[in-house]
Amino acid sequence: MIDLKSEKEIELIAKSAEILSEVLIKMKEMIKPGITTEEIDGLARKMVKDRGVKAAFLGYRGYPAAVCVSVNEEVVHGIPSSKIKLKEGDIVSLDFGVEREGFFSDAALTVPVGKISGRAQKLIKVTQEALLKGIDMAKPGNRISDISAAVQRYVEANGFSVVRDLCGHGVGRKVHEEPMIPNFGKPGQGPLIQPGMVLAIEPMVNAGSYEVATLDDEWTVVTMDGAVSAHFEHTVAVTENGPVILTRHS
Repeated sequence: MIDLKSEKEIELIAKSAEILSEVLIKMKEMIKPGITTEEIDGLARKMVKDRGVKAAFLGYRGYPAAVCVSVNEEVVHGIPSSKIKLKEGDIVSLDFGVEREGFFSDAALTVPVGKISGRAQKLIKVTQEALLKGIDMAKPGNRISDISAAVQRYVEANGFSVVRDLCGHGVGRKVHEEPMIPNFGKPGQGPLIQPGMVLAIEPMVNAGSYEVATLDDEWTVVTMDGAVSAHFEHTVAVTENGPVILTRHS
């Protein structure tokens, strides 16, 4: 069942999203060669504690960290570690959520570590642009798969592939709600998009094949062929006038 939010509830989600955005941008700014992914997680933990809110992912289904930090061929759910040190040429995806007064927000972005390859630069750019293409379709009267089709069409036109085993979702009273939002599919299908929906739209895009696998840690999802992957996500409220992005990346 899709939970439509009132204007007041969307305002509360927006306040959660504002804090999330602040933390996400600070994490982005600390990305450089030599830091560990555990240090990134430490910053997120400190910032949410200082602001009196909760990291949405910490303890969620047993996840052991506040932020998912995924490097290179890691698509999502990379577990921060003191043993993983970023190096020049890496790309790193940061996926983070905040709970404030019982309302959740969720966002992600992919950051270059120093100078990266032209292919990786294009992957990041296309993934971020695909997110905006999807958001543009989050209008009352459209269907959920109109978002999916817009993302897939743009990604594949640029020579990349969308991950099919994972998807976006509703967000608000829980970190994951209905509807599920795949990043591929035919337009005109699925639930009708209505004012009051709050959606976490999140293209995950691979430089190679769309096939992925989960590592033995039971969390980290990687590309099957070892190609790099990028991930961008916004929390978006659907209004009568169209989509409003509640999170920000810069």
